[in-house]
Amino acid sequence: MKKLVFALGLAVTGLAACNNFEKGEGDMLYKIHTDKSGELIKEGDFVAFKAIEKTEDDSVLYSSYDYDRPSLLVKEKSIFKGDLFAALSLLSEGDSATFKVNIDSMVQKMGRPKSSDTTQKYLVYTIKIDKVIPKGKLTDSLFRGKIDEFLKAEMETAKKSESAKLKAYVSSKGLKTTVSASGLNYVISTQGSGAKPNPGDTVLVNYTGSFLSGKIFDTSLPDVAKKAGTFNAQRPYEPLKMPVGMNGSIPGFEEGLMLLNKGSKATLILPSNLAYGEQGNQGIPPFTPLVFEIEMVNIIPAQGGAAPVAAVK
Repeated sequence: MKKLVFALGLAVTGLAACNNFEKGEGDMLYKIHTDKSGELIKEGDFVAFKAIEKTEDDSVLYSSYDYDRPSLLVKEKSIFKGDLFAALSLLSEGDSATFKVNIDSMVQKMGRPKSSDTTQKYLVYTIKIDKVIPKGKLTDSLFRGKIDEFLKAEMETAKKSESAKLKAYVSSKGLKTTVSASGLNYVISTQGSGAKPNPGDTVLVNYTGSFLSGKIFDTSLPDVAKKAGTFNAQRPYEPLKMPVGMNGSIPGFEEGLMLLNKGSKATLILPSNLAYGEQGNQGIPPFTPLVFEIEMVNIIPAQGGAAPVAAVK
C-alpha cells in the first residue's frame, strides 16, 4: 500500500502516540496491521471486507465474522472528514487496520443514535480487506458483471464448505447427535412425556436461533435476547404458537418439533437446505447452517378448523 500518510500523520496527539495510533483526517485515528502492495481503494470501487465494530471499552456491536461472510459495499464519497469511507481510502486489497471514528460526527452527519455513555469519544473498527474490484474506466455493465462473478464464487465456496463446518461445529461442542434421513442433526437433552405432535396439532415452543458462531439472531426468551443484545421492546416474548406438519416454517425446525413430546428440550442443527437454502432470509446469508435450542412447552391436539399461521418462517 502506498504510504501517503505524511500530511495526515504529522500532528500525532499524545494519546495516539501512546497507543501506537496515527492521526488521520478529521478526528480519525488509525493503526495499520497488514500493509500489502496494491492500489488504494478509490471512490466507486467495490470492496468485500471483514469488520468488527466495538466501543472503546471493547463491547462488540457488530462482527461480520458472526455471519461467516464478508461485508460488501461500493466506496462512496466521505460524508464527513475521518469517516469509514476515508478509512477505506488508506487501504488496499489484503490490508488490515484498526480505525477510531468520532461518535459525535456519526451522530450529527449520519443520524446514528447517540450513545448514553458520554465518556466514549470513538467507535473502533477493525477491518481486513478481502477483495477490491476497481471501477476505474469500466462500464457499469462490466463492473456489475465482475461483482456478480465474485459473489457467485463466494456462494459456491459457502456451499462447498458447509458440510465441513457442520462437522467441525458438532465436534467442537462434543455433541453426540442423531442424524435423520433429511440430514437434520439433533440432540434431545431432556426427554419429556406423553405423545409427540401429529400433523395439524398446535405446539407452544420456546426457541433460540443462532449461527454456528454462536451469534443469536432470534429468540422467544426475553432474558436471552437482552444478554445477546437483540431485545426489542416492541415485540412479545412468549412461546411460539404454531401448527406442525403443515409446511408453515422452515423444514428442519418443523421436523425437529415433530420429534419432541411435552417437556422435551433439544438442540437442532440444520444444514442450509433445511433452513433458508441458497436464498437466505433477512440477515441470514445463503448456504448458512443454523442452530436452534428448543423446549416443547405444550402440544394442543387438532380439533378441526384452520390451524394458526406459524410466526417463524
